Amino acid sequence: MSRSTLPFPYSIKRHGVSLSNCDDEPVQTPGCIQAHGLLLALSLDDLIVRQASENWPQRTGLAMSQVLDQPLAAVVGPDAAQCIVHAMRTEVLERNALYVLTAPLPHAPCRDIAMDFSVHQADGVLIVEIEPASQPGDTVVTDSDYYSMVKTTLVRLKSASSLSAFCDIAANEVRRTTGLDRVMIYRFHRDETGEVIADAHRSDLNSWLGLRYPASDIPVPARAIFKRIGVRPLPDVDGALMEIAPLLNPVTGRPLDMTYCALRGASVMYTDYLRNMGVAATLTMPILRDGRLWGLIACHHYAPIVLPYTLRAAAEFLGQVTSLEIASAEGREHLEYRLKLEAAHQAVLGQALADGNYAALTHGAPSLLDGIDAGGVAVSENGQWSMAGATPDAQQLTALAAWLTLHSARLADGGTVIALDDLGRAYPEGGDALGCCSGLLAFPISQRSQGDWVIWFRPEQLQTYRWGGNPYEAGKATAEHGTRLTPRQSFAVWQEEVRGRAEPWKPVEIEAAKNLRLLMLDVVVARAEQLAALNTDLVRSNDELDAFAYVAGHDLKEPLRGIHKYAHFLLEETKAGRPLDAQGRERIDAMLRLTVRMDSLLDALLHFSRVGRLSLARQPIALGDVVAEATDMLGASLLGRDIDVQIPRPLPTISCDRIRVREVFANLISNAAKYNDKPQRHIEIGYLDPVDGADVVSTFYVRDNGIGIDTKHSERVFMMFKRLHTRDAYGGGSGAGLAIVKKLVEQHNGHSWFTSELGVGTTFYFTLIGAGMKQPGA
Repeated sequence: MSRSTLPFPYSIKRHGVSLSNCDDEPVQTPGCIQAHGLLLALSLDDLIVRQASENWPQRTGLAMSQVLDQPLAAVVGPDAAQCIVHAMRTEVLERNALYVLTAPLPHAPCRDIAMDFSVHQADGVLIVEIEPASQPGDTVVTDSDYYSMVKTTLVRLKSASSLSAFCDIAANEVRRTTGLDRVMIYRFHRDETGEVIADAHRSDLNSWLGLRYPASDIPVPARAIFKRIGVRPLPDVDGALMEIAPLLNPVTGRPLDMTYCALRGASVMYTDYLRNMGVAATLTMPILRDGRLWGLIACHHYAPIVLPYTLRAAAEFLGQVTSLEIASAEGREHLEYRLKLEAAHQAVLGQALADGNYAALTHGAPSLLDGIDAGGVAVSENGQWSMAGATPDAQQLTALAAWLTLHSARLADGGTVIALDDLGRAYPEGGDALGCCSGLLAFPISQRSQGDWVIWFRPEQLQTYRWGGNPYEAGKATAEHGTRLTPRQSFAVWQEEVRGRAEPWKPVEIEAAKNLRLLMLDVVVARAEQLAALNTDLVRSNDELDAFAYVAGHDLKEPLRGIHKYAHFLLEETKAGRPLDAQGRERIDAMLRLTVRMDSLLDALLHFSRVGRLSLARQPIALGDVVAEATDMLGASLLGRDIDVQIPRPLPTISCDRIRVREVFANLISNAAKYNDKPQRHIEIGYLDPVDGADVVSTFYVRDNGIGIDTKHSERVFMMFKRLHTRDAYGGGSGAGLAIVKKLVEQHNGHSWFTSELGVGTTFYFTLIGAGMKQPGA
C-alpha cells in the first residue's frame, strides 16, 4: 500500500504491511517498539504519561490504566523522575537521546534488575526509553575504557595513508570494541548504490569485500533517518513488537515520532532482508561527510545479542570519529594528485588571464587536460567553444550546456559542480553523439553568463559489478493484509557487465573543479572591474569630447565672428578709399583683444586635454611648501589687492603629485582673490580633522570672504568655460580653472565641492585619496 492508503493511525504489529515500494514504509512512526524495552511519551508541561508501550503490565504488573494519564513519578518512581526533570533543565534533549540513570523499576516483580533510562524530546513530546542494563558477561565499555579506546583508535586512523587502509582500521576497531561477528564499511556511490569497501569478520565467515548492493536495499526514509541519528540497534531480528497505546498522541493528535528512539520497531522489509541474509542482530552507525550520508558502519551478528547503552555509546562515538576523519583520509590518499591539479589549474588560469581569453584553458601548455584525468575538455566563452581531446562538436556542446543549465540545481545536488559517470542515461536526448563521453564533470563559469561552462569528459569504461545477490530480483508475498514487496531470497554473488559508464569522479577531482571555478570567478570579477574602469574612462572622454565640441562650436566661434565682422568693416572702409579713423582703430583694438581671448581659450583647452592624459607622479610632499609655491606663482596677480592669506595650522605631508596639487591650490587661491569685492580680502587655507579617530588627512579647503556663489550653480561652476559673470567682469578669464581643479582632484581619486553664502564668502573643499596622508606629528 502507498502512504496515502496506510491506516491512520498505523502500527506495524497491528496492520502489518503490504507495500509496493520500500520508500512508502513509515519507518519514523511504526507505532511499536522492540519488546525487550519499555517506552513512555509525556506532555512537556506537566509530565503526564500520554502514551506507553503495551508491555508495561507484563514487565511491571501495572495495568495500563495505572500508567496512562499518570504523573511520571508514579510510574518510574520519584528518584528516577527527579533525575529526568534535572536532565530536562540542564541538557539539550531536543532530538538528542541522552542516558539519565540506571535504576530498578519500582513496580517490577524482580526489583533487583537494573534498567537504563534515556530521554529525549521530539515533536513536542518527552520520550522516556527504559532497557535492561548490562548483565555479567555482556560486552561492555566502561567509562574508564573510553580514554584508551579513543586514543588508540585515533592514532590508528590517523596513521592510514589511504582510504582503504582507513576503512579497514575503522572496521577492525569497531569489531574489537563491540565483539560482533562482522563489521563492514559500506560506501554509497553517486547513484545511491552501495559497496562494501572494508570487512572485518569472524575467521570462519566469507568476506563480502567488494560486493555491491542496489539503492533500494536502503530506502529513502531509512537514509533520511541515518542522517539524523548516531546509532541504530536491533538486538534480535525475530524479537517481538510491542504497540504504543494509544497510537495517536492525545496532545499532538499525531503518531509518535520515533526517529531518535533506540527501541523503535524495525521496518518489516529490513527484518525480512536480514533473515534472508541469515543475520540475527545488527548495530548500524552512519558515516557523514559535509552533512551528506557518505556510508554506513554496518555490524552483523549471527545470534541475538544484548546491546546495552554503554556498548552503543562506544560504537556511536567510533562512528562519529570515523565521520570526522573520513575527509582527511580521502585527502591523504590523493594528496599528490590534488597538488598536481592545483598547480596545473593555477598555471592554466594564469595563461588565460595573460591572453585575455579562455582559449588557453584548452589549447595552452599546460591545458586543463594536464590537470584532471579526462579524455576531453570543452570551455565556452560568450557562446564560443574551445575544445581539446575527445568531445562532442560545438552544436552538441551548446545543446548539452542548455540542458545542464536547465537541470543544474538537481544535478549538482545543491552545489555548483555536476559529476556524472552515466551521462548517456542522465541525458538520453544526447543520443549517439555522446557515445565517446560517458562521464561528465562540469561547472558554470558564472551565474551571469549562463551558457558558459567548463566541461570535462571521460570515455566509457567497461565494468564488472559483483552484486550481493541479484539486484533485479523483486519478490512478492501474500500477507495477511494483501500482496507485499519482499527482499530477495539469495545474497550469493551475482556478476553483471555494465556498459555506458565511465570511471567515477574522485572527490579530489570534484573539489579541484570547485576551486577552479572560484579562481575563474576571480578572473570574471577582475575583468568586470577592468571593463567598468574602461567604461568610466570612456564616459569621461565622451563628456570631454562634448565639452570640446561645445567650445569649438560656440566659445571659439564667438571671437572668430568678431574678428570676421571687424575685418569686414575695415575692408569696406579700405575699398571706399577712406582713411583709418578713430572708429577703425577701435575695431583693430577689438580684433587684437579677440585674438588674445581666442589664444587664451585655446591654451586652456589644450591644458585641460593634457591634464587627463598625464599620469601622476606620487611622492611624499609637504603641502605647506606647495601652497607657498602656488602663492609665489600668483604673486603678480595678487599684488596690490591687499589680500591676507592665512594658514591657521601647519599643513600635513601627503602622498601626491606635487605639480598638479600646486595647480589646484593656485586656481582656488586665484579665484578667491579675483571674486572678492571687500576692502579687506581674506583667504584661509587648511584641512579638516579626520573622522572616527583616524590619523589620515584627506580633506582640504580654501576659504574666502568674497562675493559668494548661488548654490544652484553647484555643478555649473566645475564645467569647462562656464563663467557665472560677463566676459570681462572680475578681470575676465577663460572659465577653465575650476574644471581643471575638478579633473586634477579626480586623478587623485578624490572629489571637489563648495559651500557658499552670497555676499559672505565661499569655501572650496577637495579630497586627495592616497597612501601616507598623516597629520603633522601623527
